[in-house]
Amino acid sequence: MTMRLYDSASRELRPLDPVVPGQVGIYHCGLTVQGPPHIGHIRKELVFDVLRRWLEHAGLQVTIIANVTDIEDKILAKGREQGKPWFEVAYENERALHAAYEVLGCRPPTYEPRATGHVPEMIEMITELIDRGHAYPATDGSGDVYFDVRSWPDYGQLSNQRLDDMQAAPDAPPEGKRDPRDFALWKGRKTDEPESASWPTPWGRGRPGWHLECSAMAAKYLGHEFDIHGGGLDLRFPHHENELAQSRAAGQRFARVWMHNAMLNLGNSKMSKSVGNTLTVGEVVKRVPAIAVRYYLVAAHYRSIIEFSEQSLAEAATAFERIEGFCVRAAELVGEGEPGTVPQAFADAMDDDLSVPAALAVLQAEIGEGNRQLADGDTAALAATLASVRAMLDVLGLDPLTWGTQDGSGVATDALGQLVDALVAARAEAKAAKDWGRADELRDQLTAAGIELEDTPSGTRWNLKGGR
Repeated sequence: MTMRLYDSASRELRPLDPVVPGQVGIYHCGLTVQGPPHIGHIRKELVFDVLRRWLEHAGLQVTIIANVTDIEDKILAKGREQGKPWFEVAYENERALHAAYEVLGCRPPTYEPRATGHVPEMIEMITELIDRGHAYPATDGSGDVYFDVRSWPDYGQLSNQRLDDMQAAPDAPPEGKRDPRDFALWKGRKTDEPESASWPTPWGRGRPGWHLECSAMAAKYLGHEFDIHGGGLDLRFPHHENELAQSRAAGQRFARVWMHNAMLNLGNSKMSKSVGNTLTVGEVVKRVPAIAVRYYLVAAHYRSIIEFSEQSLAEAATAFERIEGFCVRAAELVGEGEPGTVPQAFADAMDDDLSVPAALAVLQAEIGEGNRQLADGDTAALAATLASVRAMLDVLGLDPLTWGTQDGSGVATDALGQLVDALVAARAEAKAAKDWGRADELRDQLTAAGIELEDTPSGTRWNLKGGR
């Protein structure tokens, strides 16, 4: 394949040239689990899920690492607010993240390391940076250790900033720093913090700085040079800038390509917990089927801002209903079959910086042709078109004929299908016997359980309100 991705560091499209031919290593920054994920968080997960699916479709072996930041100032603060141990808060929200992955059809990462499980690697990296003259223990006895930004001449290259134009790093007070822009690699334990949130080091008990975590974990699982590092655009500075500096200063080549997705905004501001304008995944999928939420979040180009509104979400759901409707009608006539091959125009779009909007235009054109074949009763051509459409939808994680049957959840889905099919068949028998009361009773039972029925000339279709 000849795929080009926009590299945030060089600010140009670059060919994907894997470190190891035939294999791609990807690290993207996961959630700091002080709260459940909102759909702004999950957009990033979906971007990299689609990238992974496309690379695997092209025959590449993909290793994808997404960390969990399970120790951080905000998590400790939430624990105090809620009267819970900090680790309980972190674990509850980590489980919520996994539930959001599953409900929106994300394949789990190859591995999902927790920050608290990699303190030894972080201490080793700090020691290496101190030995190389790029880090130093705080002079105020706090137990903090800082990265010396002036020791690294390339600091600021990722975000295209001059050091003297930057503001002070807000992660620790300036008293123990040589320069207010120096950032914390290690944070000494405060007297009001639980001892369980600290680890022994040569510099005293404490916990890792946020930026250090990802550098240490990326190196452990992907090596000192890997293919793609990604995350939301809001992480480019300071988080990714600091990762790049400390990893390079430690002698690592680090990521070849930096890939950043744009934000999902609500009311023209970035969706975030701090300003209270969040929409959790669990809330949104109560209003719109989960598969339609996924469609909404992947349909825009990953580098384009999404301005969230209930209207745009509803419009996306309607658009996906048309895609799903074609697949269901075609499958009823020619059978589901298996996904085929994607059209070359679709492949070209995906290879061009993961251009999902252009790929969807190819999909829509194919569905338009398929609807004409449906009207004409051209079953041979329709079967081929359905196979092509399903191949494209599979790459995007949007095939309605297999939705919910991946990653082990298919057992529950199949059981539900058998139960619903039995009730639908019983309703059909009641209608044939003109037992309208019994037929209505069965419909009401299904409706109460969240099952929508649609009577058509070819029989009754059913759908789960949250997405079948």
